[in-house]
Amino acid sequence: MSPLGPFAPRETEGGLTEGHIPGLKGAPVRTPVRTASGPRTDPALWAAVAGQLAARQLWIELYGLPGYALTLKGTRADGFAVSPRDFRPLREEAPRPLLSGRFTLAGLSLDAEGPADLWNRPTPSRAFAVELHAFAWMPEMMAHGDRGAREALALTLAWDDLFNRWSPFSWDPDILARRTYHLACAGRRLAGVATEAERLRLTDILARQARQLLRPPGGLMGRAERLTAAAVAGCALASKAGAGVRRTALKRLPHALEITVGIDGHHAARAPEMGLELLLDLLTLDDALAQLSEPTPEPVAAAISRLTTSLRVLALPDGRLAAFQGGGPSTPERVSAARTHDDTPAPPSSGAVGGLVRISSPLLTVMVDVEAPARGAWSAAACGQPAALEVVCGRDRLFTSAGWTPRALDRQALRLTPGASTLTLGEQPLGEPLSGWKSELLGPRLIGPTLHVTRDHREGDGAVWLEVEHDGWMPGYGLMHQRRLYLDQRLDELRAEERLHPPENRPDVTRAIAAPYALRFQLEPGVQASLARDRRSILLRGHSGRGWWFRSDGPDVAIEPAVHVDEGLTRRSLQIVVRGSARTDADTKIRWKLSPAGAAGDPH
Repeated sequence: MSPLGPFAPRETEGGLTEGHIPGLKGAPVRTPVRTASGPRTDPALWAAVAGQLAARQLWIELYGLPGYALTLKGTRADGFAVSPRDFRPLREEAPRPLLSGRFTLAGLSLDAEGPADLWNRPTPSRAFAVELHAFAWMPEMMAHGDRGAREALALTLAWDDLFNRWSPFSWDPDILARRTYHLACAGRRLAGVATEAERLRLTDILARQARQLLRPPGGLMGRAERLTAAAVAGCALASKAGAGVRRTALKRLPHALEITVGIDGHHAARAPEMGLELLLDLLTLDDALAQLSEPTPEPVAAAISRLTTSLRVLALPDGRLAAFQGGGPSTPERVSAARTHDDTPAPPSSGAVGGLVRISSPLLTVMVDVEAPARGAWSAAACGQPAALEVVCGRDRLFTSAGWTPRALDRQALRLTPGASTLTLGEQPLGEPLSGWKSELLGPRLIGPTLHVTRDHREGDGAVWLEVEHDGWMPGYGLMHQRRLYLDQRLDELRAEERLHPPENRPDVTRAIAAPYALRFQLEPGVQASLARDRRSILLRGHSGRGWWFRSDGPDVAIEPAVHVDEGLTRRSLQIVVRGSARTDADTKIRWKLSPAGAAGDPH
């Protein structure tokens, strides 16, 4: 008998078939087609490059004019009206970025003798520079009372001394949005330790940056976040200056939210973490409007509701998010903070949000990507990893991905199939990120051939069936990849079959070749893996110490080193890799199973 044992309620020569699973209900679902942005010769891509090139040069020349800063003056703000609440919790383990001679951001440190010295020195990495200019240090600094507030004020004024004139990096729309948001939340406390002249200067700094956020260019992908930051600043600033910014931002925000937040609450980029961060920003806006005794606009309240509903599905039993499509897992504290207003916090046993399907049993939670990556402007963080999955056993996340996010721009290869728990065929990637000067213009969009994905999801008494199929390997090998998952909810056992096959309507292949495949299961850092003597079974133990057996009938099963990105930093990890060869003129099947250790039939 195969080391998998009984693979399903009934197994035939052809493998696992849903027709033999009693009690399953439902019909195949044809997922609406999403595509990557197209090959490098795509006319639409070149049109976007040409348009962005012309627009970028126009705005650089306009915003770089010596007198441009005067256009941002507007009505003078005479103070701060409210203190918007940032719901994001502080990280207890993070080093405090106080100016005690060393400043730590993005996992790197920079020695500085004072505020002016910090802004005048080269930074150790681009990620460090982004967090520095985005004022990502502000919340932790403000947690240190008046001393932290005085140092934050000194840093802010020193920044303005050097960067008050527009420049492409320090006034980049996304960096500007985060800096404006942090300044708005801290503004009233900063003013409390400032002189009268410093207070007026501080309000002027915030007002000018909020007005700039309301101007082009700024990409489609971050528009809702930028307008939310501007609206928060408009709430924080007193008098007509704040009201003008707030009114303009709130007028434009509904349309931005409409194209960013789907009906089911998913972010248009398909990254759960991006939806979480937008939700936290909108909660801050909602709080600021409440402090002003102003109603929250219905489109904003509706977006909060949809994002909250989706978070119930996307938050896994370990308290973190499903990490897909350029979004990291975040932290349990951050996820919990975004759900404090939720009246129905209990997560569902199953559901689907933005092309991510969740199925579960009492001890197993499985999340599977059943759509293609986002396209066009929304694909700057997309990953070419169709049918990727994550598995949480109890509260231990065992199978995950390499965790790539935009904070790891120098590790773009982790966005492709080898960086996820899915199958790779040959050396052909499913898409590739833009690079070089095109990436500078459009961002690191994911480009590649059109990708079609279908799914079939059925549930019955004590069983869940999920089948995902995509045609990503058709251009190079003429093969479809089908991932079939069967979750036995009574046994807490996940059985699966990976099938590579030529499509039924394809003409006979005249020249068959053998294509090497690698079926990977990326393990969460800290997960222990031990290969059994049968060379086909692996004992896995997560942080709780509970054991789970992974078994496969693949030709070669191995444990190999891997890397995992955590908050932009690279950590060592492991991966299970099942290797073999697939013929392009025939079906190839690889079966695997995940079950609790201690059951009958465990290998020794």
